[in-house]
Amino acid sequence: MKVAVVGVTGLVGSKMLQVLAERKFPVSELIPVASESSVGKEVAFGNKTWKVVSMQAAIEAAPDLALFSAGGSVSKEFAPQFAAKGTYVVDNSSAWRMEKDIPLLVPEVNPNALNQNNHIIANPNCSTIQMLVALKPLHDRYSIKRIVVSTYQSVTGTGQKAVEQMNAEREGRPVSPVYPHPIDRNILPHIDVFLENGYTKEEMKMILETRKIMEAPEMAVTATTVRVPTTGGHSESINVEFEQDFDLGEVKSLLDNAPGVLVQDDVQHNVYPMPIWSHDKDEVFVGRLRRDESRANTLNMWVVSDNLRKGAATNAVQIAELLIQKGYIQA
Repeated sequence: MKVAVVGVTGLVGSKMLQVLAERKFPVSELIPVASESSVGKEVAFGNKTWKVVSMQAAIEAAPDLALFSAGGSVSKEFAPQFAAKGTYVVDNSSAWRMEKDIPLLVPEVNPNALNQNNHIIANPNCSTIQMLVALKPLHDRYSIKRIVVSTYQSVTGTGQKAVEQMNAEREGRPVSPVYPHPIDRNILPHIDVFLENGYTKEEMKMILETRKIMEAPEMAVTATTVRVPTTGGHSESINVEFEQDFDLGEVKSLLDNAPGVLVQDDVQHNVYPMPIWSHDKDEVFVGRLRRDESRANTLNMWVVSDNLRKGAATNAVQIAELLIQKGYIQA
């Protein structure tokens, strides 16, 4: 297959190359795309080096698949141009997620949302992905009534410049900040811009994307998203109320058998999910499973996943694999 990776030099773009290689995705020709300043540079993939090309050159090459991780404005302008060539575009930005006719896809959660006519497919927000991979098997069994989620999100979710800010602050070096406050030894209850309702855009993404993916437009969801000075993955404290009562043993069994989930819940031996364990792994790690003793039919859980992998690159490649499984792209 002829595969373009748009934004190939960024954190997620480079992770896409890694995941494509690890999963032995059938790439016969790689088309690396980045900004004009990077055209002509080389990236390594599949025991070869490939020259970075311009967007127009990539569109003219009419790849079978284009994985986008270059920001919303780039996706809005160029994804339709790839789609017009018959390319299937999997876009990692927020540009297309809430468009009515664009599927917002997590393969473990809503694979049937994809059909052959969907030449632009949206990759959900990283925090939404890991939360719903963990909640879907429980929703199928007990029916979710309400979700309250607080996130603890890695600086890698902002990008390489945010990692550099944290490291420079830690080492006492000068830096051009990307956050409005220091991030090292600090916590920012502020991801993306604030909206008129007092929520941030990141919080509203989690709320609206959850309703779309779960096909539950009235589902009660509220979120507080927080940036923390870690790398390796995002963490989430989730309080979920069900329509039906649950058995904690059955909850653990459902999660043990859920695709993409790894239960780490042995508090007697201090075993629970942490970003240092999730780093560079594809699983969604779930632990600290316990009843909310203040409210009926309500569960507390702690969910961690590598935001660059399952939260972005891996989910995009899994969508591409689903396109092959459904026969929409010939490998």
